[in-house]
Formats: sequence, C-alpha cells, structure tokens
Amino acid sequence: MAQPQTKRTGRKKVKSRKLKPNRWPPGTPNPVDIHVGGRVRLRRTLLGMSQEKLGESVGLTFQQIQKYERGANRVGASRLYELSRILDVPVSFFFDDMPVELTTPEGRAAVGLRDRSQEPVEPDPLTRRETLELVRAYYRVTDPHVRKRLFELTKALASSATEG
Repeated sequence: MAQPQTKRTGRKKVKSRKLKPNRWPPGTPNPVDIHVGGRVRLRRTLLGMSQEKLGESVGLTFQQIQKYERGANRVGASRLYELSRILDVPVSFFFDDMPVELTTPEGRAAVGLRDRSQEPVEPDPLTRRETLELVRAYYRVTDPHVRKRLFELTKALASSATEG
C-alpha cells in the first residue's frame, strides 16, 4: 500500500514514533549502561589494561570497548559475564555504587530524560587516571614498611595542604 503524499511537497508522510513510557530517544544512552561502562573502565584501568588488550581478550575492537565504557552500547549478559572473568571481579561489581535514583524505572527516566539544565557534576576522583596510576604505583611497592611510610607521608602532605 502506498504512503499518502502531502499536497504541497509531494513527500511521503512519516509517522512519528511514540516512545514507550520511560524509553529513551534513539541515541540517548541509558544511565545504567553509562554506570556499567564506567565500572568496566574503572576496573580495566586499575589493572593497567588497555582498551585494545581488553578487546582482544573478548574478541572485540578497542572501539567497541570504548562504546561500552561510554554507555553508547549496552553490554549483554553473556559479555558482562565474560568481562567479569577477564577483569577478575564478580558480575555484581559492575552495578556496585549505582546511584539510588537509577534503581527504579522512574528514577532512570528522570535522570535520562531531564530537560532542565544540570549542575556540573564533579568527577569522581577515584576514576581519574592520576588516581588510578597512583594506586597502582603504591601497590607495586613491595616492602610493607616502605608502603606504610609512603601512606603516612601522603596523609601528612594532604593535612598540611588543607591547614595552610
């Protein structure tokens, strides 16, 4: 059956798709997918693993890993299980520390579909590359006494910076 044409332009009318309640427009990442992807990135960087190496381990390109980490592509159950084995964490790790508002459909919709302007989000300092490199370097110090002294030095430096 032919599509009806408009009188003025001769173009076919296109039906607008109605989104189901709590559905995101095409191209809008789901906040849960963004959280899971962030946790993949966190664990990968804590292990000092590149996107390319992780991709090779699961038979994907590094671009696909990037899309997972940004939440642009959803990670399926079997892939999530495979990632948990490679990254040596339980599957639940990827959902740990999820903001409370993402645990209900209404909360996910409110977070994902906000029209009003947002306050700038302060990035979590634990996900910064500098922090992750510092933690990895700290745990490469094999002598526990030296590591404890380094820890105490760091605390003293931080304390003097906030006092002065």
